[in-house]
Amino acid sequence: MRIRQKALSRKAKGSNNRRSSVKVVAKVHEKISHTRQDFLHKLSRKLVDDNQVIVTENLCIKGLARTKLALSIHDAGFGMLLNFISYKLEREGGKFVQVDRFFPSSKLCSCCGHKNDLLNLSIREWICSSCQTTHDRDENASRNLRAEGIRILSTNTVGHTEIQACGEAVRLVGTCTKKRQCGLGVSPSRATAVRVSEKQESPATPLCG
Repeated sequence: MRIRQKALSRKAKGSNNRRSSVKVVAKVHEKISHTRQDFLHKLSRKLVDDNQVIVTENLCIKGLARTKLALSIHDAGFGMLLNFISYKLEREGGKFVQVDRFFPSSKLCSCCGHKNDLLNLSIREWICSSCQTTHDRDENASRNLRAEGIRILSTNTVGHTEIQACGEAVRLVGTCTKKRQCGLGVSPSRATAVRVSEKQESPATPLCG
């Protein structure tokens, strides 16, 4: 793409060479688009085939596209991936749950539920001041999203409604005290997939502090 764009910029405006170069650049854009869609279709199909329930964070894609992460967000096609997962799960009879973007998935300790208000984007690992568990930021967030997704399914609530009503003191009940005991499926993209049966009830319930 870089080579073709440079070649286009050197062509005189209105010339036949420029018109030909424009077509070449358009073909490169088309190839990139098809490649991205092919990858996302294959990825979403694998996720849907392996899981009955998929929980993701309802991020503001348009807002992220206005930051310095714009190139990465557009190139990853995150919104397109969520769209593919949603309609494929619906077609297969699965459940697609989106947790509200204001849910503090990164700040909550996935073991004891303590909220770290001092956590910022530059901190990738942190130690819970309550239970002394060492957390990787994304792994901890995916565990919290998994627990919140199960809570939403079990209580038939939508998004972040109950947690907003309870105020800031949010606690998710957990039984683990060390990082190695939190053995839950984790995805680097902070979207976690959960395999559950129709008769299974969630052990995770929220408590208002």
